Order: sequence, then C-alpha cells, then structure tokens
Amino acid sequence: MQPFKQLNGLVAPLDRANVDTDAIIPKQFLKSIKRSGFGPNAFDEWRYLDHGEPGMDNTKRKINPDFVLNQTRYQGASILLTRENFGCGSSREHAPWALEDYGFKVVIAPSYADIFYNNCFKNGMLPIVLQTAVIDTLFAQVDAIQGYKLNVDLVAQTVNTPSGDIYSFEVDAFHKHCLINGLDDIGLTMQQQDKIKLFEQKHQLAQPWLFQ
Repeated sequence: MQPFKQLNGLVAPLDRANVDTDAIIPKQFLKSIKRSGFGPNAFDEWRYLDHGEPGMDNTKRKINPDFVLNQTRYQGASILLTRENFGCGSSREHAPWALEDYGFKVVIAPSYADIFYNNCFKNGMLPIVLQTAVIDTLFAQVDAIQGYKLNVDLVAQTVNTPSGDIYSFEVDAFHKHCLINGLDDIGLTMQQQDKIKLFEQKHQLAQPWLFQ
C-alpha cells in the first residue's frame, strides 16, 4: 500500500445520498479477489447504458452521457465528493477496491457506512467526514469552477480550498498512522516479522513432530 500524506486533486461531485456498495461495484464483478481491475466497472450501472458483465470490453460499451463522472471536466479526478451514508449496503471490500482502481484517493462526505469507512483505510483511501453545510458549499464551488481542486493534508488533518478556506477533519490515530506509513493489515503484521520468526523457532523446538 502506498503511503498517503497529502493530495492536491481534482474533485468529482456525486450528488447522491445512500450510495450502496452494489452501485459502487455491482455483484456480478465480485468473482475476482485480486484487488485490481475493478476501476472500469466502478458505478457500472450508472456509467454505461448496457448491462455489464465480467470480461466485457468496456472501451466498446456505450457510456451514459448524463452520469456525472463521464463528463470531460471530471476526468482524472482523485477526490470524490458525495452525500450522506456513502458505502451502505453489503460489506464487500470490492467497493473501495473499485474506487481506488478508478483513481480516487480521497472521499469526502457527511457520513459513511461503518464497514465501508474502515475498508477505505485498509486499502489506502482516506474517507473524510465534513459537516453537511460544508459539503453543500463544496458542491456549489465544484459546479461553478471547472477544474476545481482541493488540497488534502492528512498530517495537518485539513482540507484547503482554492479560495483559502480551511476545513479540519477528524481521523483515528491508528488509521492515520497506517495511511501515512502505507501499512495495510499485511504490512502491520510484517512489522512483527522478527517476533514471528522467534515464535516459530521456539515452537519447532518444543513440538518438533509437527514439522516433520
């Protein structure tokens, strides 16, 4: 997992509340557990005009011109601005996989489903909670200013706007540590590699018949 400290990124607005994980990545794409390759099917049912299935050539599918993420001005966005209860529904970890593979590094919303929120941190994404009034202001600014970018500073725990407004956000100290240092669950475990080897050596000496 790549370390995350700061991002100056283009913002894409998804002005919908209660976006569930089946909308983020539909169930038919859950056959793979590789963590990669889900980006082209993120928001598949909203993004394309036909029904998507694994193995389809997405470059030949008809896109939905009315879906906001298909607009030219939001191509290359790395920050997703959305509404309350984002990531609700099933607990599938494929949802943050799809968002991250699409290119999003930060999601900003008034609230999230708990499991999705925690899965974001485990996959290198930063979910930020800001008050609804602030979210409303950001939506208005994104709509008014083409190429609207935000500077997200995880170390300082701030979101900085082009006009100079600064919004602070809370983040758990453990999650912050993991993101800044690029540590997922495997990375955290590997920090204890010396202790694990020592345990294995002692275990083998104590019960050698298990290792024959």
